[in-house]
Amino acid sequence: MSGFHQGRCSAKSMLVATTFVLLLLLQFRSTGATTFTVGDTSGWTFSFNQNWTNGKKFKAGDILVFNYDPSLHNVVVVDENGYNSCSSSPSSKTYATGKDKVKLSKGRNYFICGIPGHCDGGLKIAVDAS
Repeated sequence: MSGFHQGRCSAKSMLVATTFVLLLLLQFRSTGATTFTVGDTSGWTFSFNQNWTNGKKFKAGDILVFNYDPSLHNVVVVDENGYNSCSSSPSSKTYATGKDKVKLSKGRNYFICGIPGHCDGGLKIAVDAS
């Protein structure tokens, strides 16, 4: 009789474990971040399309991937003033690997290329994340 009891406990434990794993997977799926490659195949270059964000829905926690030649460009996280004036502050976060991944914060996120003249030449982007 004890072998039967162990079998029932094992089956019950297995059902509980399976249910727990399924619930975790559902939660992860519903809150999972989306990864967007800025500029798609063109990347973060002067051929970057300022309308790249059109039609895309961004959420806080989504990831922007900036692909570029690090000997030519960089990515600087700035505020609205820095975006409008194409300038960064000493506290601005600068990325320079050429394959940077940046997590979006809720609200408007601003990025520029910090190489002199590049932002003024159009290498900047503002992304709204809900």
